[in-house]
Amino acid sequence: MSDEPQPQKPRPGWASHEPQAADTPDDARDDTRTDEAALPRSDESDTESGGKDGTGPATATPGGSGKAGVSAKKAARDERRAALRARRTGWRRLVPTWRMVCGAFLVTALLVVGGFLLGYALVQIPAANALATQQANVYLYADGSVIARDGEVNRENVTLSQISEDAQHAILAAEDRDFYTESAVDPQAMIRGAWNTVTGKGKQSGSTITQQYVKNYYLRQEQTVTRKVKEFFIAIKLDRNQSKDEILEGYLNTSFFGRGAYGIQAAAHAYYDMDASELDAGRAAYLAALVNAPSQYDVVAHPENRAFVENRWNYVLDGMVDEGWLDPAERARLTFPVPKRTTHSTGMSGQRGYIVNIVKQHLTANKIVDEAALDAGGYRITTTLEKDKQDAFVESVNDNLMDRLDQENRKVDTYVRAGGASIEPKTGKVVAMYNGIDYVKQYTPNATRRDFQVGSSFKPFVFAAAVENGSRTQDGRRITPNTHYNGDSERPVQGWAGPRYAPENEDHEDYGDITVSEATDKSVNAVYAQMAVDVGPDKVRETAVDLGLSADTPDLDGAGPSIALGVANASVLDMAQAYASLANHGKHTPYTLVEKVTQNGRDIALPERRTRQAVSREAADTTTSVLKGVVEKGTATAAQTSGRPAAGKTGTAEEDTAAWFAGYTPDLATVVAVMGQDPVTAGHKSLYGAMGLPRVNGGGAPAEIWGQYTRDALAGEPVSSFSLRLQPGAHESQPPAPDSSGGPSSSDDPSDPATDGSDDPGEGDTGSSTPGDDSSGSDTGSGDDGGTESEGQDSGGGTSTGSPSGGQGGDTGDDGTGTGGEDTGGGATDDSNRDELPGPGGLSGALDGRRWD
Repeated sequence: MSDEPQPQKPRPGWASHEPQAADTPDDARDDTRTDEAALPRSDESDTESGGKDGTGPATATPGGSGKAGVSAKKAARDERRAALRARRTGWRRLVPTWRMVCGAFLVTALLVVGGFLLGYALVQIPAANALATQQANVYLYADGSVIARDGEVNRENVTLSQISEDAQHAILAAEDRDFYTESAVDPQAMIRGAWNTVTGKGKQSGSTITQQYVKNYYLRQEQTVTRKVKEFFIAIKLDRNQSKDEILEGYLNTSFFGRGAYGIQAAAHAYYDMDASELDAGRAAYLAALVNAPSQYDVVAHPENRAFVENRWNYVLDGMVDEGWLDPAERARLTFPVPKRTTHSTGMSGQRGYIVNIVKQHLTANKIVDEAALDAGGYRITTTLEKDKQDAFVESVNDNLMDRLDQENRKVDTYVRAGGASIEPKTGKVVAMYNGIDYVKQYTPNATRRDFQVGSSFKPFVFAAAVENGSRTQDGRRITPNTHYNGDSERPVQGWAGPRYAPENEDHEDYGDITVSEATDKSVNAVYAQMAVDVGPDKVRETAVDLGLSADTPDLDGAGPSIALGVANASVLDMAQAYASLANHGKHTPYTLVEKVTQNGRDIALPERRTRQAVSREAADTTTSVLKGVVEKGTATAAQTSGRPAAGKTGTAEEDTAAWFAGYTPDLATVVAVMGQDPVTAGHKSLYGAMGLPRVNGGGAPAEIWGQYTRDALAGEPVSSFSLRLQPGAHESQPPAPDSSGGPSSSDDPSDPATDGSDDPGEGDTGSSTPGDDSSGSDTGSGDDGGTESEGQDSGGGTSTGSPSGGQGGDTGDDGTGTGGEDTGGGATDDSNRDELPGPGGLSGALDGRRWD
């Protein structure tokens, strides 16, 4: 037996406390963990043989270790925890512990699960809504008389087997390509749609086809949280109760496609006069594209939107190819399938159908009523249209235009279209419109279309911008009605940094030195192109938009000097709104077509319309004083048949495709346009020879329509005079334009027959009472800027070209009213080589082959 001491077997109830060697240096560190394992257990004892440090004698402790031992252990544990709490100071105290995080997550999860289960239990699948039995909408004139009844649901349900596969696939490609593989709801898409809407990336519903079908078939169209919650749970339940094919069939039968058509079958007939089973890929893709924006994507009603629609159409077809539903070779052969023109019941004939559609678009565009809900019916809409004025407008168009057409013997007469709009300047109420001869024959509303140039009717916005901005000519002279410009044709515009621009006047007429007032009377392009540069094309655009043109008017941006010649494609209604702002002393009130809307006796809130000062009163009133001369002695003498003080401007589009007159009295602003459109191709057509005349111009039929309508519309109402506040110095004469402004001044030419009139303001000498050459020739502008419209001579007949100080006469008498002398200067006249034309009311616009404008 070895002399070495033998290890002793531990006695029961005893524990060894001999320290173990540390495995690593870290193990030797003082451990401050809060783990309960680091604390002495209650059954451990320091009474091992050798004592706690192994050197003293072992001493047994009675069982239970005693109360003192337990207290010591608890004190040690509390001491460690206190030390840890002491270390969580400052910002660390704000950081939640893992126990807090886990607890919050658990509570949230329980709430979500509980809420889901509760919602699923409470929300039941309701009965289908009564869409097929909804009331008709009733549209009323301002006096309460009925315009039309509309809203009967046009829908024919069909089975999925009666819908072509191309139509099914087109809808899926447009709306929900994962329909057959996804669940009833797509939370990720819903979150993405909500995020995009909040961040301004576009309104996206994030709804699956199942959810859209639930909204169409079971719920109403209002955008509320309650409806969305119901839609969510009903969709989940419906997905368990119906097959995907059943849901798709229901969706195709309830979706709205525009033209009053609900369901794919009704849409196929409304747009292509065929059954849904006959739809090919191209036509089906167009119908699928319509679901996104039914009214705006109808390319027949809105030809200006065709580019956007074709992009959507291509998106649908490309999606069909990507999903393997369409052969790429067949896709390559497809061309855009233009739908047929709509046919409606006789209840929508005449102006009624136009009015109903335009009012509908007004309601939905201004978010007064949702489009689908409106089309479902049940609304009573009182419009601002006045029946007597509406009837007067139709009668005037018929008397002065339609009754003079000979469509059997003159093909050009089949191209003639007309549009008009009339607004109360002080209220912004649209009181009358003319959109076409008959809604069932010509579907496109001519009062709201934006695809014809406005021509020289845009020029007043240039002058208003000049006065508003205190603009000066290139040589530093302030622009007023009496500012002189060089009016020679094809004179290069000065101060323009872009390509050389030298617009033609009509018939290449050279006017030499001419005042702004005279240039407006004669519609001299050279003067207004230069003025646009003097003001700045961007400022001109800004003024036009402030007065009432839409900011997204086609061709309004980036036009340069040609903006003055009216290359923009504004609608008749937009132009009427802008001219109404001039009539209302520069105050702009957004137009409205609706006076009141009710549903089941409940009033629907209408948006607030605020009147604002678009341009200063001086800018608007000085422009009015200039435009008065156009009616009194310029290109629009035919408008004098109104029998009231009036101001306005004529205009003609490029290639004579449209002729305009925009004018106003203090009480009514009205714009009339005659347009040329091929009835088969819908392309723009020139109006040369229409009504048996060489040319159709703004001073002809448009001004005559305006004059008769204004006379009849205001019959029985007191005659109002313009009360004008002109810009400082508006009556002051200015020296002729120097040579440096772009060419020789007429005053420098000794052969110029014009002489100065009296220097005293007041009534100047008027010229011959017979209008002179108010005609115009080719309206093809200079090729330097894209071939803009050129308008030239357009002079009132026989008026003098004397001193401008003879002008303005009594525009502002002592009492500030617009009565007094003539706007023509005194002095000699130059009537040589001019053809005499009929006075106001005559339609023989241009016997020498030139137009009035």
